[in-house]
Amino acid sequence: MKPAAAGCALLGGLCLALCLGGARGLPRSSGDSEWRKLIMVHHWPATVCKEVEDDCKDPPDYWTIHGLWADRAEQCNRSWPFHLEEIKDLLQDMRIYWPDVIHSPSNRSSFWKHEWEKHGTCVAQLDALDSQRKYFGKGLDLYRGLALNSMLQKLGILPSGNYYQVSDIKDALASLYGVVPKVQCLPPEQGEGVQTLGQIELCLTKDLQLRNCTEPGEPAGSWRGAGPARPTRSLEVCEDGPVFYPPPR
Repeated sequence: MKPAAAGCALLGGLCLALCLGGARGLPRSSGDSEWRKLIMVHHWPATVCKEVEDDCKDPPDYWTIHGLWADRAEQCNRSWPFHLEEIKDLLQDMRIYWPDVIHSPSNRSSFWKHEWEKHGTCVAQLDALDSQRKYFGKGLDLYRGLALNSMLQKLGILPSGNYYQVSDIKDALASLYGVVPKVQCLPPEQGEGVQTLGQIELCLTKDLQLRNCTEPGEPAGSWRGAGPARPTRSLEVCEDGPVFYPPPR
């Protein structure tokens, strides 16, 4: 599993590694001033393929990046298009850790284009994320620093034909990261008996320090930031109870 090597970073160094930030004035949509936290979104490729009912060819067998999002904000600057040339030095790592699981290799930059235009243009009000190079570079840095794949392995939470309890996954991750994550599942189809683990979100302040994904009184729903042409059956916050963590195909 390729990210395992990146998981050697100690959690004690996260605050130092992640601590950057500050606000910057950029053209905004009417909603972007309302966002309060960043969401580092990891998804499980086998579940992504199941969600879109796509026979993905050789999906990664490790958690990959879905995106780095602002909560409650999207498409904040439609005049700031995506340019692949600006992240050319990141492409090798992007293809490994932030891959487009669904589309053919010839069209895989469309996923990064979507993430930049819908989410990157909102979080770019922060100095640490105020360019495409910084946005995708910081997403990769956070992925390596948080080391979700290694943490799940350390906790003994591995893909299996047996079921886990959602509360056990959340509590175990909270014990390591010191904050409450958000765990999302694909609801069962008719005939299926259990939900499927699909996405794990770790949240950060605008200063890029870990924080709880929810606060007392805050709704549990997620700002998914779903891509275009999503299926009607999509990820939701997991219900308490059993969950299937599917082995890679």
